[in-house]
Amino acid sequence: MFSEDYLQDRLEKGSRYVLDEELAKIVRISMALEMPLLLKGEPGTGKTMLAHAIAEALSMPLIVLNVKSSMKLIDALYQYDTLTRLNDSRFGDSKRDVSNIEEYIKMGKIGQAFVSDVRVVLLIDEIDKADSDFQDDMLDVLDQMEFDIIEIDKKIQAKHRPVIIITSNAKKDLSEPFLGRCNFHHIAFPSPEMMRRIIRVHFPDLSDKLMENCIKCFYKMRQLPSIEKKPATRELINWIRAIQTDPDFNPSTLKREVPYLGVLFKKSRDLEVAKNSMTKIRA
Repeated sequence: MFSEDYLQDRLEKGSRYVLDEELAKIVRISMALEMPLLLKGEPGTGKTMLAHAIAEALSMPLIVLNVKSSMKLIDALYQYDTLTRLNDSRFGDSKRDVSNIEEYIKMGKIGQAFVSDVRVVLLIDEIDKADSDFQDDMLDVLDQMEFDIIEIDKKIQAKHRPVIIITSNAKKDLSEPFLGRCNFHHIAFPSPEMMRRIIRVHFPDLSDKLMENCIKCFYKMRQLPSIEKKPATRELINWIRAIQTDPDFNPSTLKREVPYLGVLFKKSRDLEVAKNSMTKIRA
């Protein structure tokens, strides 16, 4: 098993994802113990991107299960397409054997991870949207690494245990049994020091002056009162990209004016709050 330093190096070089030491340790431990890693934190802290980065850095396929509030566990395991089978039996123009139900079974995201010929990274995104029964039943399947397809009386066993990353935006409490069967890490919003590392990875040629001005301005924008959706790391990266496309931009103007506010704020009310704040500063 690789070390934390190796993982950090591969992620930063391959996918430009910056891990702190604690996160690198829990990722390595979760992979060594073959336990799901549950990540919590506010939107935009890099929970989802970590799974993408691990897959890219370790050259593993990524399978993403986007959890919906109405989702049933069976949807994540497999689907039996009864309607297509009924139509095929009626019209008789299909190349499939309608007597063979297995031809109408399609694997869901967890099923795809189980039947893959190579080990994959399985991202279960926003698990807090699901009810507690879905959560607990899903972890039963992930513990046992198998499930049954009832329609054909067939057991599907995982060829390889996936690397499992589960994210939560903490909108709903997760059950105690669920929490007890995962490793856990809370991704705090990056400190200015960590943000400098992140920006330097994405913009190695960015001047120190511009980086410092952008970071200082960005954290001021996050502290504006009454903001519903604070700008996150991805907004900062896109904002710097926008600034770099402007040949007339002067870094010193950030002390009194913030250009491209629509890149930082994605809600109309937040944008108005930011604009009014800039108006007061200029006044």
